[in-house]
This record gives sequence, structure tokens and C-alpha cells, in this order.
Amino acid sequence: MSQANPITTRLEGPAPAMEVAVDLVKRSLWVLPVVVGIGFAGWRGDGAWSALYGLVIVAVNFFLAAWILQVTGRISVALMAGGALFGFLLRLGLIMAAVLLVRDASWVSLVPLGVTLIVAHLGLLFWELRYVSGSLAFPGLKPVPVDTAVPARDASPVSHQGARP
Repeated sequence: MSQANPITTRLEGPAPAMEVAVDLVKRSLWVLPVVVGIGFAGWRGDGAWSALYGLVIVAVNFFLAAWILQVTGRISVALMAGGALFGFLLRLGLIMAAVLLVRDASWVSLVPLGVTLIVAHLGLLFWELRYVSGSLAFPGLKPVPVDTAVPARDASPVSHQGARP
């Protein structure tokens, strides 16, 4: 029995990671008013801008993670594993650089920025767990259930005129 070579095996078709990341970015837009509102309530304008900046960093981080997996997976499975490992380190460095770049800016408050980075990463991931499929039959997001409120048209030749409800 021949085994697939991870160096030369590549993934074809749609990338489930990108589907999940796009869904995470959409969910981050849903929580945007709440996050900015909490930042404003606690730290006024600086807190609102800092929370917004933190949420943007989180959304870009998720999207970049999926993009790295998508691109490297189309080259080889082994490169995708390396992309997952070293991409994580690269993304942590980018988050650190994004924070260090603005830490002394007049509009930044580090507490709401840090809290947003931590809570948004974890909160969005746990929220997304409800929508991610655990099945290889449907990688990525769970399929949307068919609406059961609309009955299917009965194709049987039997008449139901005298039937009780």
C-alpha cells in the first residue's frame, strides 16, 4: 500500500480555514459597536479608539492565519504545517509590532487595547465553535439546515381529501 508523500501532496479545492476566518471577521463586525461602546464607557474617546484598533488587529490576525494555511496548503501539506507553526510566531510578532507602534500615541489607552486583544481573540473563537463543523463530510462551517417550516409537495397519487388532520 502506497502512502502519500507530505512533501509533494497538496490540497485542492476550497480552503475551510478561509471560510471560517471570513465568518469570524463577519462576527467581529457584529460585536464592533459593543466593543467600542465598552471602550468609550470606561476610557472615553481614547478607549473607544483603542478598542477599535484592537478589534481590527484581531480580525486581521484571524484572516492572515487562514490565508497562510490556504496558500501553503496549495503548495504542500508539509509546508502548511510549517506555515501553521511559523505563521503563529509571525502573527504574534505582528501583533506585538502593531501595539508597540502606537503605544505612545495620544489616542491609545493600553488597558482597553490589551483587554480587547485578549477577550476578542478568545470570545470570537468560542463563539465560532458553535458554527464550525466537526465532520470531514463538511469541513469548515456547518451546513445551514433546510427550512422545515415549508412542507414538501406531496408527489403521491393518493388523494388526501377525506383524511383527518
